[in-house]
Amino acid sequence: MYAISDQEFAQFQRFIFEAAGISLSPAKKALVCGRLAKRLEAHGLDSYAAYFALLKSGQDGVETQMAIDLLTTNETYFFREPRHFEVLTREARETPGRQPYRVWSAASSTGEEAYTIAMVLHDSLDGRPFEVVGTDISTRVVTRARTGHYSEQRGRQIPPAMLKRYCLKGLGPQAGTFLVDRSLRQHVRFSHANLNAPLPDLGAFDAVFLRNVMIYFNGETKRQVVTRVLSQLKPGGVLFVGHSESLHGIDLAVAAVMPSVYRKA
Repeated sequence: MYAISDQEFAQFQRFIFEAAGISLSPAKKALVCGRLAKRLEAHGLDSYAAYFALLKSGQDGVETQMAIDLLTTNETYFFREPRHFEVLTREARETPGRQPYRVWSAASSTGEEAYTIAMVLHDSLDGRPFEVVGTDISTRVVTRARTGHYSEQRGRQIPPAMLKRYCLKGLGPQAGTFLVDRSLRQHVRFSHANLNAPLPDLGAFDAVFLRNVMIYFNGETKRQVVTRVLSQLKPGGVLFVGHSESLHGIDLAVAAVMPSVYRKA
């Protein structure tokens, strides 16, 4: 393992803040060291300073994206914070109209949240069309999410009836895994997006999940990100944030529905 100095760590703190708005605390020093060590080895470099110089040179955009991928935490699972999906069920059923009901998973990681949303909507909308859009700053996890392929352990939170209805159990070489059924995957699309930069044209949404991502932002960055995300939410639409997060102190045109759920004016 290569050693990383305080000065080198500070360089990567600035790098990921400028790229993604993420504030790395000093407690993340070991994480940065561990996740980037293989990239030093791959390039034959002997220090984190040399690797940082490679990134700042701008000569290798692929390597820069790889470093961003490695430094963004991607922890998620199916039906995380289940109370939110009860609220989503009610909102979807009570929202009038013939247009597709659209939900954005704004930090979708490897896709578990987006596919959970799709299962809930398929069960709730009685044949009304719907679309789920998942985005993430990491191109690596976006690519993985598109496959809809997971270990059985990852699906332990899925209700048994939904697991049976929407997931295909792997056999033979694929034993111990499952695949989200194509009939559900066709309602879900994934793409790359950086919440700390101008967003791609995603369209307007009836609901947005922005969960467990604001904890990595400072106050001003959080305000900018939430403002940007809310611009994609329809009036009257609902915003879900993580249970450990809130919009307290941010002056926005939203009203609390319950802790961690807000409605746009």
